Amino acid sequence: MDLLTPEQRSRLMSRVRQKGTDIELLVARELRQKGYRFRRNVKALAGSPDLVFAQDKLVVFIDGDFWHGFRYPCWRHKVQPFWRNKIETNRKRDQRNFRRLRRAGWNVVRIWQHEIKTDIAGCLARIVCLLHVGGAQ
Repeated sequence: MDLLTPEQRSRLMSRVRQKGTDIELLVARELRQKGYRFRRNVKALAGSPDLVFAQDKLVVFIDGDFWHGFRYPCWRHKVQPFWRNKIETNRKRDQRNFRRLRRAGWNVVRIWQHEIKTDIAGCLARIVCLLHVGGAQ
């Protein structure tokens, strides 16, 4: 059971950033410093990818571990039904957007919050590698 009223929950959820998060800005800054050009949060593409390298047909999603359910099956039983529903809806939407982008010819990279925090150089290398090989995965 949710301990907050619907109004309190709504107010709390409205404060959660959907774009321009710290980890997204960090990755964007690092890539710009390396000379890469991209657009952010392109609404015309499925899921509004966080980073879009249009010329290379590469999109990057930078996902929070909780909101997008990193290793979700391992901990789904620990969350309340409200959050279970929210995370499962997010995961289904992520899968749907991934399929739409792939069908449209885009290469899709998903980078998790914990990966950026523990190995940002490795995350950047994944993106740069895909850019240099023309997006082949």
